[in-house]
Amino acid sequence: MKSIRSQTRRLFAPLPVKLGALATAVAVATAIVLTATTSATATSKTFSFALQPSSAAISACLPHASGHVTITTGDLNDTMKITVSGMPHNRGFDLFVIQTPGAPFGVSWYQTDIHANGTGTGSATVKGVFDKETFSVSPGGTTTFAPTHQYHLGLWFNNPNVPFNLGCEPGATSPIITPFNGAQHAGIQVLNTAQFPVDAGPLSQVSR
Repeated sequence: MKSIRSQTRRLFAPLPVKLGALATAVAVATAIVLTATTSATATSKTFSFALQPSSAAISACLPHASGHVTITTGDLNDTMKITVSGMPHNRGFDLFVIQTPGAPFGVSWYQTDIHANGTGTGSATVKGVFDKETFSVSPGGTTTFAPTHQYHLGLWFNNPNVPFNLGCEPGATSPIITPFNGAQHAGIQVLNTAQFPVDAGPLSQVSR
């Protein structure tokens, strides 16, 4: 008859083997997760740039006005985060993707509203195509134009009275009205991307 000690040895001998196999399985699973995470991170690219005052008049009436944009690419579309600061407190603004940074701006796409809070800062995050493939086309209908890229950004005062009352329109006897909001009754442009060439705006630097 075998001793109790030998039977006990036989019963528990596989336990270290089982623990070793479990540890190996955990290590493999962890490696897979880390690899997937690294791959996901590696496929995302970001490009950041500034929004600058659109004119000397804006720089004079809003000396601290500025913006910052970061575009993060994805497999199907892009994420664009916009922050602004040094703006009039508790005021609204409208962001457009535009063909050229200055007037007459060309083909323009209404993108999002941005609200500046009580400290003059605000932000918005939007998803869409904000890269070298961004374009508009009208094959026919009320108007017709060929595929046209829009590589610049512009930000407008939502209320035309705001820049007028701030003295941002020197020489004007009444507020200047532009079509750059949902009601097509906006103020003047406050920030844009004119630091980039007209035909090579910041969005042209982004690719997926």
